[in-house]
Amino acid sequence: MNKERKGFFAKLKEGLSKTKQNLTEQIESVIFQYKKIDDDFLDELEEVLITSDMGVETTMDIIDYIKEETKKRKLEDTLEIKNVIKEYLVNLLEENQEETVTDKQRVILVVGVNGVGKTTSIGKIAYRLKQSGKKVIVAAADTFRAAAVEQLKEWCTRAGVDIIASEQGSDPGAVVFDAIQAAKARKSDVLICDTAGRLHNKKNLMNELSKIFKILDKEFSEAHIDVYLVIDATTGQNGIVQAKLFKEAANINGMILTKLDGTAKGGIAFPIVNELKIPIKYVGVGEQIDDLQDFKAQDFVDAIFE
Repeated sequence: MNKERKGFFAKLKEGLSKTKQNLTEQIESVIFQYKKIDDDFLDELEEVLITSDMGVETTMDIIDYIKEETKKRKLEDTLEIKNVIKEYLVNLLEENQEETVTDKQRVILVVGVNGVGKTTSIGKIAYRLKQSGKKVIVAAADTFRAAAVEQLKEWCTRAGVDIIASEQGSDPGAVVFDAIQAAKARKSDVLICDTAGRLHNKKNLMNELSKIFKILDKEFSEAHIDVYLVIDATTGQNGIVQAKLFKEAANINGMILTKLDGTAKGGIAFPIVNELKIPIKYVGVGEQIDDLQDFKAQDFVDAIFE
């Protein structure tokens, strides 16, 4: 591991320390309690996994995998099970990972309910992309929430990127339209669009998003479009409910998992990916501008289990 990667991993490990307590330590206590892999051991393990935010579906998949591998490898000692679980979880996350490789101009549309850390995530992604040599423009299309535009302007100043904004209450579609023209004229590599995060009326959300998609389609059809959903890890199972609703409203192809440093519910990453088959793109492990990291399945699992 190079120095920068090591620093990131240490930060990730620290950020996931509460999740480690919640998940790994409980798994280990079951492993040490039982000597052999039998039905009692598996029942106990199942209970621990379900209560650690894995959810029923993912827990059952893990238990099935353990049974399969135990038979295949002729495992007898419960101490060998921790690695089997790790293996399953890394495979699960990696199976759904996909790199965005494109020579086209990119649009990243960021969606998510209010309060999940959407605005801050946009600022941090803009910073990361700028640091990697990309020319970035941000569109402040969440025009309903009074503080959103101001907050985003502040983050863009910190990240050193341009922002296209309008006054509060103006039409989000118009902001996106202006931002597309700016992205074309300034030949930006990436245009990041913030969107309103109101879920109380799903119909409004759908209408608003479909309007933005129509504008993108008409004005910027040559661009590669990604739709990233921001999920606050502290919400646990509720995050899956949000993800399902947004998936109905838009073709989500990436997730940003925030506030991992303040929660024991980081295990929610696994059922979300398992049930929705959407890859995690970034994880947030702190308040600083460089605390949003590219998601790496092996590092994530190691940080929880080591």
